[in-house]
Amino acid sequence: MNKKNLAVVGYGGMGSWHVNRALKSDCVNLVGIYDIKEDRRAAAKAAGIYAYESLEELLADPQVELVTVAIPNDAHRDMVIRLLEAGKNVICEKPVTTNSHDLSEMIEAANRTGKLFTVHQNRRWDVDYLAVKALRESGEIGPVLRVESRIHGANGIPGDWRKEKEHGGGMMLDWGVHLIDQMLGILPGKIVKVSCECTHIRFKEVDDGFYLTLTFDDGSVGTVEVGTCNYIALPRFYVQGKNGTAIITDWREKMHVVRDLLEVPSSVGATPVETAAGLTKTMAPRTAATVESWDVERPESDVHDFYRNVCRAIDGKEEQIVTHRQVARVMRVMEAAFESDRLGAPIAFHDD
Repeated sequence: MNKKNLAVVGYGGMGSWHVNRALKSDCVNLVGIYDIKEDRRAAAKAAGIYAYESLEELLADPQVELVTVAIPNDAHRDMVIRLLEAGKNVICEKPVTTNSHDLSEMIEAANRTGKLFTVHQNRRWDVDYLAVKALRESGEIGPVLRVESRIHGANGIPGDWRKEKEHGGGMMLDWGVHLIDQMLGILPGKIVKVSCECTHIRFKEVDDGFYLTLTFDDGSVGTVEVGTCNYIALPRFYVQGKNGTAIITDWREKMHVVRDLLEVPSSVGATPVETAAGLTKTMAPRTAATVESWDVERPESDVHDFYRNVCRAIDGKEEQIVTHRQVARVMRVMEAAFESDRLGAPIAFHDD
């Protein structure tokens, strides 16, 4: 593969993440970085990385073929359009922008210039997500009826601008964009209803968490939950199938699956048990003879496959993995979630 010359705009947390991986890449060659802050340009130079002194210098550099944009969310649109119009292919950090109107202008600029434009949805390479996606596709627990996906932490909203609405802060745009994208990769149906409640436990200006429910046309339901004031985390994934259940307690753990042995007669099933102050058979545990269980090894995954795909797509050898249509769909779901929260009620969703 011919390496593409890459520049990174923004040398903060995610910008430096991209730089560190580019330095070890088999598909891109890091040319340099640009940041509006002089101290960050100085930090890059101290690390032996070329730092452009102005955006204009980067735009005018003919050797730059590909640019990754890792700056505050509200600045994405203008930066991406300028780069595309300068003849650069562009990777934008998520969320691509803060609304569908701005996104449509970015897509139009990519179409007009004939340059590749995509979004760094890197959590499509999370191994917990890949395990759940593979389970649903395998049919091992029958049709999947419900998927619960959540991220819980107790550190509040990190950073500075992520706490400010004008810069596109809040957890929906920070983590929701990832988990919604994953949910749409797991459940194949069309969304018909969106219901969301945002939380403002510590931060009033932006959401510091949310509870989102997506209802699909095939009857399946996906719930996405993000919390930043949760000192005890609920499971990362919980999957209910018609014939079984799966759970991933933490993204560092294997997926555990329990499946009904449908060929075993019901007479071998549960017997009543005493629970607290009563007796129940309905909620009694299944006997070992009626179910089977196993752990699923964590899938192999390399997040740098995203960059490899981008480089091949630039050369016309592959279709880009993260498409404009997918990005636009996630944006519309987030907008619907905010509207549902504002109204305090579920809203109908007209999926493409």
